Amino acid sequence: MLERYGHGGDLVTAAEMYGIPASDFIDFSSNMNPFGPPDAVQRVMEQRWRDLDQYPDPAVRGLRSKLAARHGISMNNVLCGNGAAEIIDLVIRAMRPGASVALAVPGFGEYADAARKYGGKLFTVPLLEDDRFRLSEASVFETVERDKPGLWMLGSPNNPTGQTVSRDLVLKLIDTGAFVVIDEAFIDFIADEDRLTLVREAAARPNLLVIRSMTKFYAVPGIRLGYAVGSPEVIAAMRRLQTPWSVNSLAQWMGEAVLGDEAYEQRTLAWLAEARPHLAASLQALGFTVFESAVNYLLLKLPDRCVLDASELQRRMGQRGVLVRDASHFEGLNGRFIRVAVKLNEQNEKLVQTLKAVLLESGTHAEMERG
Repeated sequence: MLERYGHGGDLVTAAEMYGIPASDFIDFSSNMNPFGPPDAVQRVMEQRWRDLDQYPDPAVRGLRSKLAARHGISMNNVLCGNGAAEIIDLVIRAMRPGASVALAVPGFGEYADAARKYGGKLFTVPLLEDDRFRLSEASVFETVERDKPGLWMLGSPNNPTGQTVSRDLVLKLIDTGAFVVIDEAFIDFIADEDRLTLVREAAARPNLLVIRSMTKFYAVPGIRLGYAVGSPEVIAAMRRLQTPWSVNSLAQWMGEAVLGDEAYEQRTLAWLAEARPHLAASLQALGFTVFESAVNYLLLKLPDRCVLDASELQRRMGQRGVLVRDASHFEGLNGRFIRVAVKLNEQNEKLVQTLKAVLLESGTHAEMERG
């Protein structure tokens, strides 16, 4: 199983499974910016490597200051961490939700993993295919009334569906008294993110926390860098639980360096506005159901006449050097779903042509043409 460690982007496992060097894969199973790291990342590595004989700043003051200025909030509202994964773990521990954590499914698996690790009982709100996987206000408040969860963890944009959560819905949920965590790891890929983000609300409210990632948009997942925005009291409670020097020096320097690279940001947004609809149309032409997404990945349902399930499709694609995510590992989805990243046009064309070849080999595409 390619997702044996719970995520896409595992090139070591892919190389072991398919006998292809890791560098030879085109990886659509993880959702990174296809332009790669900004030039500032290379400059940091070239210019600051000698500074690695010093400890990192334990308070991450330089990066926190830049993030606070970017969002118009105080440094006391910001906590940096070893990727969004550490932030998820810290907020669960700090809030001690006990037996009441609510999640929307399908959603990012680490929310549930972290809750279970600390004894939480899970309540799930299903995102329905018939509703295009949008979070329904009615289903949310049905869960509020029935189960009274103390903590909500929601992705906006959600992974794997790419859907955002209504700001009004989140604010109504906060008013119930529950603690709400909104994971905005992919929101940088949305051109009008300022209209959607809840960062400033999180800084002002005691029961709202926003999680952000710097590794997806700036394509530095190997560094591990994320941050949380919340009230000073919540941030302080999380910091007390954090491992010292959790954010290494390279991560801090790179984070500072990439912020404000407007040319990189605009290039990325312009690419995605063109590439995503073009890829979606090409996949629909092959018979896939393509669900609407606000970001740089697409949830797909296999063609009705496809005789392969997601696992077998993934295997045959992997043998050809193209990796896709088997989305059946997300709770609430079955073996008819895969997820793919949006990449550069040449890579996207390789994805489409490889999918077409696999479908033809299985007889699916020929059947579709006859039908």
